[in-house]
Amino acid sequence: MQQHLDLEERDFFRFPFSPEEIKSLLHGRSAKDMFNPRSPEVKKRGLSPDQLTDEDLISLMIEEPRLIKRPIVVIGKETYFGADTKTLAQLFK
Repeated sequence: MQQHLDLEERDFFRFPFSPEEIKSLLHGRSAKDMFNPRSPEVKKRGLSPDQLTDEDLISLMIEEPRLIKRPIVVIGKETYFGADTKTLAQLFK
């Protein structure tokens, strides 16, 4: 049986997220879940993510989308940040 998936792609470099959209994607979780501490921008800016508030992290991600874990996959009410191919394969079994 073949499943059909409707996909929506968004280039958030061209169409940045608003603070409200980020909070909605987080579903009450910490902004650290969405923040990419491995981004070269972290070192370039001298950031210490563990010392920043959620509001600070959200502001930084809006200002510089490279600080967002990619891809962002939303399935129903669940959001996955930085999902790798193995995780995605399990989600779509």
